[in-house]
Amino acid sequence: MLNYNAEAAHYDATRGGVPRAEAAAEAVLGLVPDTARTLLDIGCGTGSVTQRLNRPGLRVHGADASYGMASIAAERVGRRIVLADVHQLPFQSGVLDAVTAVWLLHLGRITPQFIVAEVARVLKPGGVFITTVDKDAAHDVGSDIDALLTPHRTGIPSDRADLIESYAARHGMTPVDEARFTGHGQGRTPLAAADAVRRGRFASWFTLTGPPAEQLAAALAALPDLDRPRADPEYRLLALRKG
Repeated sequence: MLNYNAEAAHYDATRGGVPRAEAAAEAVLGLVPDTARTLLDIGCGTGSVTQRLNRPGLRVHGADASYGMASIAAERVGRRIVLADVHQLPFQSGVLDAVTAVWLLHLGRITPQFIVAEVARVLKPGGVFITTVDKDAAHDVGSDIDALLTPHRTGIPSDRADLIESYAARHGMTPVDEARFTGHGQGRTPLAAADAVRRGRFASWFTLTGPPAEQLAAALAALPDLDRPRADPEYRLLALRKG
């Protein structure tokens, strides 16, 4: 898993920078009801998306568990950034019109069912939870990299859409809309994929370690055009409304 405090300083530069953040923010705002006045972006990271969730009359907050990430986000967004575990948000029940989670629920260090429950707690009746789902699946663009990775996939991704919908249903939230946006700058190269396999950074889909992981990494590193990015992924956003 990533050390997000250590990664904070150069995180945006390795994740598509401004173009990806702008695309994500535009798609998110398209799902936020016009009547919403308060929005909390959980797992906000460096605030690159959070700062772009601008709309007249909408007050935006952010929360992240990493001090390094939250510090950068606070420089961008101001005092409305809080250092907090997304499993236990520092907000009273039923006070928010919208909660967003972009590139969060797929992470192995979190438990989506508990996060969904916490989101339901802080949302007002009629409030909306907007989250990315099926993140790793989006990276399967049918490339030569994917042809090598696919046979090694194991388990069930923690952000699979049907799972998130089932967790939400337990708390009276139902799907109402969705959107898609391009992950600019996120097309994988064989070298980057090989490095990710060696470092265990495919935690939500792969459990390879030791020699099998090294063999897969070596196969990826033997592909042509090692530094050429394959196609960018297209991410999916799901909007769920609290009844």
